Amino acid sequence: MRWWRKIGVMSVAIALLLLVSGSASAQSRATATSAETCLAANSTISLGARLPRTEARLKSGAPLKVVAFGSSSTVGLWVLSSAATYPAVMRQELNRLVPNARIEMINSGRIGDTIPDNIARVERDVLSHGPDLVVWQLGTNDIAWGGHVEGLDELVIQGIRMLRSGGSDVILMDQQYAPLVLSSSQYSKMQAIIANVARKEHVGLFSRFNLMRNSVLAGLSIGALVSWDGLHNSIEGYDCIGRGLARAIWSATR
Repeated sequence: MRWWRKIGVMSVAIALLLLVSGSASAQSRATATSAETCLAANSTISLGARLPRTEARLKSGAPLKVVAFGSSSTVGLWVLSSAATYPAVMRQELNRLVPNARIEMINSGRIGDTIPDNIARVERDVLSHGPDLVVWQLGTNDIAWGGHVEGLDELVIQGIRMLRSGGSDVILMDQQYAPLVLSSSQYSKMQAIIANVARKEHVGLFSRFNLMRNSVLAGLSIGALVSWDGLHNSIEGYDCIGRGLARAIWSATR
């Protein structure tokens, strides 16, 4: 069942939980502080792979075309401005780190997409743009609403090989560390699939799950990074993810 059919009742419960934990006051006090705390807790985050095409484009000053591919987390659900989505934040931060970079960011997120949905539109929504780098955010909608992971490892491999067919670098972005994900009995299996496939296919892995968990372990309220629905990121969460991803790309291309 699609997330929007269940989100009402479950989100009310999660929202109450977040309010009890003090998330509302944390968000109202300091947006920047939450993002900075998140980044400080993840100063050593790594993609685990080089990005040769991206590196060559950044070092030469040639234009770098990036496609952010995924579901509602890529769209930036619940933020009021496209500038606050993680792809836009990533582009801005990478431009700060590499001042001469000429980066074109294309947001090809679509609300509700699963891994099979993503693969069905790779040609139209990704390859048609001729990207140098693809960030594929995946996995959450496949398991958050009672789904199972059987057979998804082969689909992820298929998707990566399609994305790389034009010579693009690929980064996988895994699930978010959020109450609705953690309530699934399948989330750890999905995490393992994404990590194992990234390793097998020698592509980058940006673990927002670990990024968010590290932040919580460092003392940040989960409500500072997760929105009222208990699933999607808050504006602070998207900010940390975008900036953290840009820094990981920069480290992988130096």
